[in-house]
Amino acid sequence: MTDLSTTAASCGCECACNSSSEAELAAGLDAIIGEYRDKPGGLIPALQTAQALFGYLPETVIRKIADGFGKPVSEVAGVVTFYSFFTLHPRGKFVVRVCLGTACYVRGGKEVLDAFKKKLEIDVGETTPDRMFSLEVGRCFGACGMAPVVMVNDDVHQRVKPALVGEMVNQILSGTVAAKVKENA
Repeated sequence: MTDLSTTAASCGCECACNSSSEAELAAGLDAIIGEYRDKPGGLIPALQTAQALFGYLPETVIRKIADGFGKPVSEVAGVVTFYSFFTLHPRGKFVVRVCLGTACYVRGGKEVLDAFKKKLEIDVGETTPDRMFSLEVGRCFGACGMAPVVMVNDDVHQRVKPALVGEMVNQILSGTVAAKVKENA
């Protein structure tokens, strides 16, 4: 396998790769492959577990999983690029997903997305240079009655207004958004 230490050093996320050596990462990946290789439908859980270990799925990991499963790299890469929850690039600490499903779009989702782009100075699919934020688009979070909806990691934010995106980003950074969501629950 190609050098995993480069992968670990460049990640920037809060996954296990920040505290693991190349040998530990390689052993972890080998264990993942061993656990799922012979299970029907094991490829996707193996990829999910590997992504949790590395923070994303670099080419070296995709190649190692393909070899371990006896599949062509193109097949494994096809699975990774088909499902939106897999990523080929390190994500930020906070993954902001703006819903652009029909209800959210009609109720201002595009404007909310534009406000996040402007505030974070990144486009969809990008991560801020400090690796704090990644910006993504979703097609439906199943909360149409609360549109427009934004998810930050696993927290759902309802009726988001473009004018308040800057304040929301500041609250995310200060940790007050998570506290606010728990109070409303």
